[in-house]
Amino acid sequence: MKKRVITILFGLVGIGVGLAFLPALWTVIGIADGTWVNNGITDALIGLIIFWVLSELSAGFIIRRLERAETFLEKQSPSYLLFGSLGTIIGLVLAAIISIPFYNFPGPFGALIPIILMLLLGYLGFRMGTTRRDEWRKLLSIRNKPKDNAESGDILERKAGDNFRKYKLLDTSVIIDGRVEAIAKTGFIEGTLLVPTFVVHELQLISDSADALKRGRGRRGLDILNRMKEDPELHVEMYDGDFEDMTEVDSKLLKLAKMLDGIVMTNDYNLNKVAQFQNVPVLNINALANALKPEVLPGEGMTVNVIKAGTERQQGVAYLEDGTMVVVEDGQFYMNQPLNVIVTSAIQTAAGRMIFAKPEHQQKSLKDQPEGNPASKSTKGQKRR
Repeated sequence: MKKRVITILFGLVGIGVGLAFLPALWTVIGIADGTWVNNGITDALIGLIIFWVLSELSAGFIIRRLERAETFLEKQSPSYLLFGSLGTIIGLVLAAIISIPFYNFPGPFGALIPIILMLLLGYLGFRMGTTRRDEWRKLLSIRNKPKDNAESGDILERKAGDNFRKYKLLDTSVIIDGRVEAIAKTGFIEGTLLVPTFVVHELQLISDSADALKRGRGRRGLDILNRMKEDPELHVEMYDGDFEDMTEVDSKLLKLAKMLDGIVMTNDYNLNKVAQFQNVPVLNINALANALKPEVLPGEGMTVNVIKAGTERQQGVAYLEDGTMVVVEDGQFYMNQPLNVIVTSAIQTAAGRMIFAKPEHQQKSLKDQPEGNPASKSTKGQKRR
């Protein structure tokens, strides 16, 4: 079916070309008008035959290109197609208006210049429509505001505009890190996780690297990205636009964040500093991890009050002012009295933070005991006997 349509279109074009150009060719050659060669029917047949041969030679190539175009369009979002079509139409209309003076130019320039303008402005309109879809959507969107400007409604709307940014732009480093997926699943990240195509392209370059370590990190990032996109709990979108005047991915990311009024999520220290300098908000996963680290470290001392027995033998349980549980070894011997303890470890669980400690005097006695004392070893041996 496609090949038949292409042949018909080529035939119609061939008839038009034959009727338009062949009479001038016969005149240059010296064949008089009205002969069996130089007449409208012959010109149309010659043009039809020539373009029919061309259609047979190029039909396969044209069909493959059309199938690739169909596949590309099927993968695009409705907003991409809508704004791309509107931009192309606007570009063609502008080209038609600008081309009006050029139709009177002599020779082929009267037809060539308008065609060039239509191709150029049509392409520019398509690019402007597709790369800035979110901006056009904001301009065309009409928000239904309540008729009565109640004070509570105004406050709620102002708070949403001031404190909420819809798009969180993911950097290459934070995708490879992988912790953003777990954080997003907990619901602490609002809005949409936006992944630009130039970030995906950088991940692809890393995954194709000759270095095995870089190649593994790149493939890990692509796997995490595909897993996040398929997860129904996460809102992940792709951004197809690009900034051809820039080469660095970090610069493109910051410019896109400014354009969309979004937030950049990254683990890159340098990108974090540059974003702060350019007044672009940043969410740093490493800063979040540091904020969630336990405030106490092994070896630090504190004073607690053991209030109940633990689950293990001779353990005691105490609580800090913020509700953190402190498990004290041999704490059952010091119930309901202040006790100085030394922190041995601290862990973070889904139920909260837990601290493990030992009584301070017990820790000191272990430190004062000499290591490798032959007398102590012999005493232990006699007791065993």
